Parts: sequence; structure tokens; C-alpha cells
Amino acid sequence: MPKQDRSRATRQRLLAAAVACLAEHGWAGSTVSVVAERAGVSRGAAQHHFPTREDLFTAAVEYVAEERSTALRALFPQGTAADDRRAVVSALVDLYTGPLFRAALQLWAAASNEEQLRPRVTELEARVGRETHRIAVDLLGADESRPGVRETVQGLLDMARGLGLANLLTDDAGRRDRVLTQWAALLDDALG
Repeated sequence: MPKQDRSRATRQRLLAAAVACLAEHGWAGSTVSVVAERAGVSRGAAQHHFPTREDLFTAAVEYVAEERSTALRALFPQGTAADDRRAVVSALVDLYTGPLFRAALQLWAAASNEEQLRPRVTELEARVGRETHRIAVDLLGADESRPGVRETVQGLLDMARGLGLANLLTDDAGRRDRVLTQWAALLDDALG
């Protein structure tokens, strides 16, 4: 395998390990050493790719968020899925359940207390949020030139984040399913 490909593979292993560590152990339990060990690389190799802990974890959350965005678009290859808004709402809510959301949440919590991390996480979250909003608009076939439509889409994403938070403590699948059905009906009314 060429050196560049090995380097890329090592980087991706480190990023995946970093997200898994954050999701499982939180910020306090996630060090570069722990991630390197999990990824099967030396601490030196990890620091070659990511000089600081903040570099590693913000890159990890960004990388996985990009992967999720790609996967979300791939679920609806024709783009607009306005004919099945329930499926789109469900797919968007799924972004806020699972290891990526847990990892991002750990990063947000750490950033609220760590000065050097806060601006990086704030900027990352803004970028990921804009991309998620853009995808939601496309998949829902939403016309944001109409009054209230932008806020309706943003409300859906805020609600999805709230459902993700509720799911962290208990399996919220039954309640979540009823809420998704209601939101899909509200979107059909609001978006036409």
C-alpha cells in the first residue's frame, strides 16, 4: 500500500476511534493515548496526524458528521423526498441518536468549560448545523422563500436534537415514533 494511502487509513482509524472513545468515555476519559491504543497506532503516530487533543476530537466529529451527511443524501438519491416526509423526518432524527451524537455532545459539554476548545467546537457546530439544514431543506423539498419555512425546518432539527437528548437516558423509541408521525403531518401542512 502506498505511503499516502497508509497515512489516510491511519488517520481514518484514529478519527473513528476518537468518536467511539468520546461516546463511551466522555471528554475526561478520552486522551490521545487512549485513542491511539484503540486505533492500533503509536501515540507518536497519532500526534503526527493531530498535534493536539483538540485537533483530534474536533476533526473526528467533523469527519463522522461528513460521513453521516453523505449517507443521509444517499438514502434519498433523487434528492427531494417530499412524497415521503415521514421517512425524511425519521432519517434526520436518526442523526441525533447513536454514537456520533453522543460524541458531539461530549465535545459540546467539554467546550462549555474549556476555553481553548470552545471557539473550535462553536465553529464546527455552526458548519455542521448549516450543512444539516441544507440537506433537510433539499430532502423535504422546502421552499425557504415562503414565510416561516426556514423556521419550520430549523424547528424540526431542534426537535430532532431534543429527541436525541431524551434517548441518551432511556430508549425513547415509542414516544419518538409518535412525535415523528405528528411532525411529518405538520410539515406536510407547513410545506405544502
